Amino acid sequence: MGSNTEFLKRMSLNQITTEQLNLEEAVQACTKAEVPWISLWRHKIEEIGLKQSKKLVKDAGLQVSSLCRGGMFPAATKTLRKKSLDENRRAVEEAAELGTDVLVLVCGSSSEHDIEACRGWVNEGIEELVPFAASHGVKLGIEPLHPMYAADRSVVVTLGEAMSLAEKYAPDQVGVVVDVFHVWWDSELYQQIERAEGRILGFHVSDWNVPITDTFKARKLMGDGVIDIPRIRAAVEKAGYQGPIEVEIMNEDLWNMAGDEVLATIKDRFVHYV
Repeated sequence: MGSNTEFLKRMSLNQITTEQLNLEEAVQACTKAEVPWISLWRHKIEEIGLKQSKKLVKDAGLQVSSLCRGGMFPAATKTLRKKSLDENRRAVEEAAELGTDVLVLVCGSSSEHDIEACRGWVNEGIEELVPFAASHGVKLGIEPLHPMYAADRSVVVTLGEAMSLAEKYAPDQVGVVVDVFHVWWDSELYQQIERAEGRILGFHVSDWNVPITDTFKARKLMGDGVIDIPRIRAAVEKAGYQGPIEVEIMNEDLWNMAGDEVLATIKDRFVHYV
């Protein structure tokens, strides 16, 4: 792994980990903690506008590892699906403007009774979006989510499913995002990571608490759960990914902490448990 200092150069703050902070506060916390990367969330950008968001990040010298999120393609009517696609195009434009080439796709839920139809709409949505994203130099990173989120967030629940979607396109157009919280349980995980060689666009870390008490804010700090994060990281790196590693933790305790304390805590856990 090399020195801790060198390894920390790969750490990225996924902004949802500091949901209590606005973008300016998150940028300041990263700068103070010498965290070189940040993954931006669109609702935080919307609070102050794209132009000011870009300036804050640029002036701080931070690099943007990804933009979260695009996707949410399934909808009951063509009108709603078109509206979703238009919103995805705006997300692509934002990613390009902010200087990241990765738009993370949380593909969308089975809000209707027909989960197969929803999977079809995800496929159609990505197909529609690829040429627009490519024209802006932005890659689409399909992030499979844990099956417990199929009804409200994503019908793409395994890395294998994500790869079957991604492989329809060139590696510089569509890839996958490996989030340990969502994929650690999969008996085919390591063969699917190997399959994903050259297509891994992001790697997210947190931990799985026992028992799960809140499906959205369920994630724990690395080292507080059951996930073998180093083994997954080694597999991802063997498959060619050497980019930033995002710490993405939705957790009420972290959201109640001061930003500087959050950054200090996740840096320590990153070094010892990632």
